[in-house]
Amino acid sequence: MTAVSIISFLFFFQYPTLALADDCIQKRNTPQAPDNIFKQANPLKATPENISAGEILYTKRAKPMACVHCHGVKGKGDGKMAKAMTPKPRDFSCQAMMKNISDGQLFWIIRNGSKGTGMMGFKSLKDEQIWQVVSYVRKFSN
Repeated sequence: MTAVSIISFLFFFQYPTLALADDCIQKRNTPQAPDNIFKQANPLKATPENISAGEILYTKRAKPMACVHCHGVKGKGDGKMAKAMTPKPRDFSCQAMMKNISDGQLFWIIRNGSKGTGMMGFKSLKDEQIWQVVSYVRKFSN
């Protein structure tokens, strides 16, 4: 075993969460939202009411299909439909990835979908509803 291997092993053994922090990052080729949307912060405050409304949409009421079926109860991308999907749905619990996805980008993807993935667009949702879902989804990585 080389010195570098030994140091890497000891680092991983002592700090496993630091060594694995980026393991959950999922690469995508989803285009960036237009700048005016990409740079938007969620205009809704993350109040219990908005988060609860987002949870209801995520788990039950979003049409054509509730988010939970693909993204799972805890947002890990492990819903019932996920098994048959390539690439796997986003893991919203991955802090290393979610910190680099703007609110506006999440909004845009929910509205328009993501080509090359199973993520369909939710054009039937009103803007306020999408922002509520963004508020709820953010809870998974906090």
